Amino acid sequence: MRKPFLPRASGLFAALLALPSLGWAAVPESLESIEVSGHSMPVKDVRETTMTDIYEVRLETGETFYTNAEGNYFLVGDLYEKTDTGLVNLTEKTRNAERQERLEAVPDDKRVTFRSTDETRARVVVFTDTTCPYCERLHDEMSRFNELGIEVDYLAFPRGGLESPGARELQKIWCAENSSEAMSAVFGDESLESDANCDNPVEEQYHLGLELGVQGTPAIIMPDGSLVAGYVPAERLASMLGLK
Repeated sequence: MRKPFLPRASGLFAALLALPSLGWAAVPESLESIEVSGHSMPVKDVRETTMTDIYEVRLETGETFYTNAEGNYFLVGDLYEKTDTGLVNLTEKTRNAERQERLEAVPDDKRVTFRSTDETRARVVVFTDTTCPYCERLHDEMSRFNELGIEVDYLAFPRGGLESPGARELQKIWCAENSSEAMSAVFGDESLESDANCDNPVEEQYHLGLELGVQGTPAIIMPDGSLVAGYVPAERLASMLGLK
């Protein structure tokens, strides 16, 4: 079984976890404006769960917790449902749906795309960093991905942060006249002469990755919105996508 999800606890969220009872009353609608120790939490949305009087609260940072209608009990972790076929992670299903929605909003011209050789049978999004050895291994198999009908859309995720050399290299790629050729050139240890100061989406995509649960590279987002962390060989990914 997957280990329970433990959010990256900011000071505010950690304060919430340390409180045995907040002592404030709230009807479900007011959970959209939660205060802890006088601080407002960045609530994104509140949803009912399949359990009576238990609500899922999702923060703008991507963190999730559960509370009762009165708001005096909090549970951090994933919610599972027992079904005839086993346990279903309801929290992860919600995350997957949000990843799908958020990624669908990313315009094609802000992606670095490697299209299928013939018919596109599946399309995946990969958060990448050109300074990442396993990202390079994945890119080395790009022709095989494309032969198998897998289209790959790269988004930027400089694992060293926005001030890292990797971030500047990714900015150069997105600023290049042909970004896919530039991506392959960098992964092939070639230097780029393009400027890094154009209007590029690297910072925006880095923050998007953080919000979607990306913690390292490569991070593959499958068509159903599920996140696969780390390098996956082309043949194995095709199998995971049901293409073999």
